[in-house]
Amino acid sequence: MYSRNFLSSPTLVAGAFLLLATLWGTSFVAIEAGLAYFPPLLFAGVRYAIAGAIVLAYATLVSDRWLPSGRHEWLGVGIAGAFVIAAYHGFLYVGELYVSGAVAAVVVSLAPVLTAAFAAVLLPNERLGPFEIAGFALGLLGVIVIADPTGVGLTDGVSGGVLTPELIGVGLTFLAAVAFSIGAVLLRPLRTDLPIAALQGWAMLLGAGVLFAGAGVLGESPGAIVWNATSIVSLTYLTLLSGVVAFLIYFALLDAVGPTQLHLVGYVEPMIAAVGSWVLLGHLIEGEAVVGFAAILAGFVALERREIAAYVTTRYGFGG
Repeated sequence: MYSRNFLSSPTLVAGAFLLLATLWGTSFVAIEAGLAYFPPLLFAGVRYAIAGAIVLAYATLVSDRWLPSGRHEWLGVGIAGAFVIAAYHGFLYVGELYVSGAVAAVVVSLAPVLTAAFAAVLLPNERLGPFEIAGFALGLLGVIVIADPTGVGLTDGVSGGVLTPELIGVGLTFLAAVAFSIGAVLLRPLRTDLPIAALQGWAMLLGAGVLFAGAGVLGESPGAIVWNATSIVSLTYLTLLSGVVAFLIYFALLDAVGPTQLHLVGYVEPMIAAVGSWVLLGHLIEGEAVVGFAAILAGFVALERREIAAYVTTRYGFGG
């Protein structure tokens, strides 16, 4: 629906792809900057309460139907809200208290690899062969390299092991990727006619409610929010550009190129996040993160090799 209107040429598709990667890549940096002024779960909740209202309003204008009906559609909204919005962003925002946005982006790029692995476990028609197992192992190895669990840091006080801030942050962002992947897999069998914009709008609002509830449990107070130029710019950017605009571009690209090619956005985001983190915050990404990212990317290529080869053959005429 969207691609026919907005992405009518390969040049427009490439431009939209780069813009989406830029908006989502810089969102990790905007989160890092905003966390100096917002409690993490409240920060995420406010972002998606506003973005959800805007996306749902957009869905009412452009879609034939915006209200879910039946058990499957409400279940889809519940899964997307609980896993893709609330759990993913909850773990991500708390994780970025301990690691930079660039490192978080690298760890989150594991999500497509995890999605393939969870699909093989949870869906009857999916399976992992030797290449897929190797790809999954490479992805996990990349996260382990980034975490650097042998580094010297804080003692956890229980097992005598080492619990560094880096390890805590990588662990939390890894859980964010796990939550996103489980949500993506659970949504696959729920085929409905509910437009994706409506699904995302409802999911954002539900996810925001869960995040607010979590903030209350953790004792986060709205009084702890510091309103200044940086916090307002960060929230506005995340809500309107990385939230509303980016999701609309995502809808259009999903219709134009399909999910496999769109997954590649996740491997451009860390590069953009690294540049943004350096330019705006002065943070340089370390060698372990670069090596870990290379392993995660290799794992994705191993898992999606057939789809990538088919796309390259069709798009560029390679392979006879």
